[in-house]
Amino acid sequence: MTSPLLRDKNIIDVVKFKWLWIGISLVLIIPGIVAMIYSTVIYHSPMKLGIDFTGGTLLQYGFEKQLTTQDITTVRDDFKKVGIENPVIQIENADAFLKKQAASAKTNNQKAANIKSVISIRTRFLSSEKSNNEINKVNDVLRSSFGSFVPLQVSAIGPTLGTELFKNAIFALLLAFAAIVAYLAFRFQLDYGMFALIALFHDALFVCGMFSIFGLLFGTEIDSLFITAVLTVVGFSVHDTIVVFDRIRENSRFLAKKMSFNDVVNASVNQTLARSINTSLTVLITLLALFFLGGVTTRDFVLAMILGIFIGTYSSIFNASTLLAMWRSKGAKPTPKAA
Repeated sequence: MTSPLLRDKNIIDVVKFKWLWIGISLVLIIPGIVAMIYSTVIYHSPMKLGIDFTGGTLLQYGFEKQLTTQDITTVRDDFKKVGIENPVIQIENADAFLKKQAASAKTNNQKAANIKSVISIRTRFLSSEKSNNEINKVNDVLRSSFGSFVPLQVSAIGPTLGTELFKNAIFALLLAFAAIVAYLAFRFQLDYGMFALIALFHDALFVCGMFSIFGLLFGTEIDSLFITAVLTVVGFSVHDTIVVFDRIRENSRFLAKKMSFNDVVNASVNQTLARSINTSLTVLITLLALFFLGGVTTRDFVLAMILGIFIGTYSSIFNASTLLAMWRSKGAKPTPKAA
């Protein structure tokens, strides 16, 4: 009596429409793959890299007035007008920064006494040639926007450090993939781990592909926060996949003799469908609030998370389980269904 009841409760037959789900996945990831190939030709990397990975100039200034995030948004637009695009601008804790500077005797104590705000600007390498002194352009924009300032630091982030950060980020992703597959193979079976890895690779490829498209269309650059977002997405996605796989394994123990593996997969996915969607929706509501109401500096990070949560939920429901069912069905003998 159990198997007909489970079949009657199925909201969607995921195995029956397996080619539809695979087709949707291809439509989602192929444009990103094309964009990454094109970006590699243009930028020599699959995505447009930020100064965390390519190196750049770090400028820090002290101001006598209290600055807000709205001020930063305004001055970012002013920088764009003088040819300095995509700067990373942050307001720092003035007291903590000045104490650190005073300890290393880098700041005049008399000047530091009047400083109420400190901002850090990270951007591409700025020219200091007399004919095109871009640092002077930055100074002019800040002076016209906020008045007089105290220059605190001008330094360069070398490309060697950026390359090392990029290599470490790729290594972290590969290590996460390997650890997840090992865990799933140990907890379930090797084919479970294999298809979970395919789903994770699918999710990461979609997010990277979308940011490659954003880089080509809007000049969006990736930084270390982007790698953090991808790793977080991988963790969330595998969590959803484990929930579905755990239900498949549990149902297989009791229904293998009464139902085919495809029916078990269908029943298991439908039993966890509401839970997966509701969990993702609550996360997405929070992320959307952060995207529209949060600061500009974290917007790309939040956007990567939104895309990742969306595609991770999709792949856990429609890709990982469907591919597992297709794989198991190849060598499976026909199983009589219960009346």
